[in-house]
Amino acid sequence: MTQAVTADYGETTAEIRQRENPAIRFLNIFRRYPIISIAIIGSLLVVGIFAPLIMPHNPNYGQLRAKTAPPLWNSEWYEQNPRVEGRFLLGADGVGRDVFSRMVDGARISLMVMAVSLASGMFIGTTLGLVAGYFGGIIDEIISRIWDIWAAIPFLLIALIIATVVGNSLTIVMGLLAMVSWSSFVRNVRAETLTLRERDYVAQAKIAGAGPASIMWRHILPNTINTVVVIATLRVGGLILAEASLSFLGVGIPKPQATWGNMVSDGRAFLSEAWWISFFPGLAIFLTVMALNFLGDWLRDRWDPRLRQI
Repeated sequence: MTQAVTADYGETTAEIRQRENPAIRFLNIFRRYPIISIAIIGSLLVVGIFAPLIMPHNPNYGQLRAKTAPPLWNSEWYEQNPRVEGRFLLGADGVGRDVFSRMVDGARISLMVMAVSLASGMFIGTTLGLVAGYFGGIIDEIISRIWDIWAAIPFLLIALIIATVVGNSLTIVMGLLAMVSWSSFVRNVRAETLTLRERDYVAQAKIAGAGPASIMWRHILPNTINTVVVIATLRVGGLILAEASLSFLGVGIPKPQATWGNMVSDGRAFLSEAWWISFFPGLAIFLTVMALNFLGDWLRDRWDPRLRQI
């Protein structure tokens, strides 16, 4: 085989043929772009938005005859129980509720909770990071010490105390998750701001008479937005796990509202006889968190020249 070297790129003929192979080019697309992650996240968004149209059953309605009914592919069970109304794609839980419908409904609730919590935490954390990095001195010291104290407090302990004293509700859960999400933005935005405030365009804005608020929001914030977006993408997975943990411990969103966390908790008593009750919502949590983490890593590699790998 000829191993001629091209003048332009220093590639051998074999390397050029391999690069131009359609199968190799197709695989390279999956290596360069997070296709699978985007597909999973896109599917979650579609399911959350069109949940009422997708759910085949009422997620909170149970049939005692269908208690721990197996998934749809176990047709023999449904033939032996003809009085059960309808069939269940992913089986039924301990009180006869459709697991698939509850997962779809749980996705809708999770999207709403994540959106509100992440937006609140992003606004609070980014604002504090900008203020701390721009002004420095005693303001920076106070904000940094608040962050240190908060990072040292176990979140689940605080959540359990608040849920015991105040009670658990959708609003309480969103507030707790917002308290979790703000800390990641503070340190990273502060570090970026400490560098950006020394740039020439900031000095020129000061000479032009711009105030601190204008400089922070019009000149510094746009240059930190890439970092904020990457952190937000990575934090969503952590927030989903935090909400699932709260629901698993019984201090999350109150029942009978379906969430993936309380579905996993509901299936603990039936693991030996009805594994699907906990398995499928647990699988949904795993795939969603992994997809968000891979997407966040890809965004970080693309937007940060120090970490760019592709």
